[in-house]
Amino acid sequence: MTDIVEHQRLFIGGRWVEPAGADTIDIVSPVTEQVVGRVPHAVPADVDRAVAVAREAFDHGPWPRTTLAERVAVVTRVKDALAARHQELAELVTLQNGSPKLFSVRGQALSAVGAFGVAIAAAARFTEEDERQGTGGPVLVRREPVGVVAAITPWNIPQLTIAGKLAPALLAGCAVILKPSPETPLDALWLAELCAEAGLPEGVLSVLPADRGTGAYLVSHPGIDKIAFTGSVGAGKAVMAAAAQNLTRVSLELGGKSAAILLDDADLTVAVPAIVGGTCAANSGQACVALTRVLVPASRYDEVAAVLAGAFAGLKVGDPADPTTVVGPMVTRQQQQRNLDYIRIGREEGAKVLTGGGVPAGLTTGWYVEPTLFGDVTNDMRIAREEIFGPVVCLIRYESEDEAVAIANDSAFGLSGAVFGADRERAVGIARRVRTGTITVNGFRLDLAAPFGGYKNSGIGREFGPEGLAAYFEYKAVNLPAPEQN
Repeated sequence: MTDIVEHQRLFIGGRWVEPAGADTIDIVSPVTEQVVGRVPHAVPADVDRAVAVAREAFDHGPWPRTTLAERVAVVTRVKDALAARHQELAELVTLQNGSPKLFSVRGQALSAVGAFGVAIAAAARFTEEDERQGTGGPVLVRREPVGVVAAITPWNIPQLTIAGKLAPALLAGCAVILKPSPETPLDALWLAELCAEAGLPEGVLSVLPADRGTGAYLVSHPGIDKIAFTGSVGAGKAVMAAAAQNLTRVSLELGGKSAAILLDDADLTVAVPAIVGGTCAANSGQACVALTRVLVPASRYDEVAAVLAGAFAGLKVGDPADPTTVVGPMVTRQQQQRNLDYIRIGREEGAKVLTGGGVPAGLTTGWYVEPTLFGDVTNDMRIAREEIFGPVVCLIRYESEDEAVAIANDSAFGLSGAVFGADRERAVGIARRVRTGTITVNGFRLDLAAPFGGYKNSGIGREFGPEGLAAYFEYKAVNLPAPEQN
């Protein structure tokens, strides 16, 4: 895929239409630093049009009034098309994101297929209404679609974050306006074609690539009933403030600074591959769930530091199209510079670079950062408290289990994490004490059948699994007459 991927029209309400503005967005390869794609830049007038057709589709159209089984059939066709063409999707994501090929297949394309699958499975078990006995008589509890959804997704893992919002919203009977990141919109427009071919009715889906200005207009629009956002903490706070003006429902999946706790009996042959997989190999470290704080008992610190540094140093960094590459470039030059700035800050704070610490030798074109492991980190350092979003990991000593839990919880975030130890019950006990939305014992996993989201600054609400589907419904209580009143 070497030619420029170009779209001249926007997808609004199921139709390809001329944009209201003349501006375009260039998509630049993180590998070659050359333009590889071009799409229209949506403006507020496009948002108004998308909201109008979405409102018509939701308020008067067939989609919310079809049966759940009928919606499942359409969404299943979308999922099946994704599965059949996942290699094509993976190539597109590698082109625009720079994700290593293996991760683009498994972590980008197939994870999106999986997210659609678990949403469909949850819908198959879902009941739109049920009757229960209330305090004054029978009550019919209905679950009705929340309405028009603004789904705003980030650049790092675009298809999975789209699927986590789009699949449950469509299954619930909502209309969706999707605003992908301006850095990586190609896969979203590609998905729009699949949805149209699957038979999604007109008005139900729009895709509007745009910058933050248009995004701000979208989330403040009075025609929106729910906002589903994935992105940074700062942007999430801005979304929540805008939504408050209209009391728009909000779900936010934000950042993380997750801790991996190695207990004193941890098996490094298990822990180290999981930590590598949950940091540098997870989209080149550009993942909100990354295990960026590794907590190690002081008695094993030197041993763990040597083994983990060796593992990081041995990772292949380079062309993401090469199937042997583990770490590709950062998505943008700005993100590369952010990582390099934090590496400089870590050195200034007194942390020791155990491996990495700069731009890989010979990779002067492309936005690469070496897998970097910092030792002698304390939890009050900026590199231990702020989300870096790259292949940069902190090694932190602790003296007792209580101190390890305290360090893990001493964070503004609470998104993911891991505990490693030979005694399963002991490790599970530690996991229960860490205030985080997802935590894995002796591994690193984001399970799409389970609720995903965070504590504290990591967000509000949950995605995936039945909890993710339930987030797109409103609940209505219909108080029924007592039997003798019938």
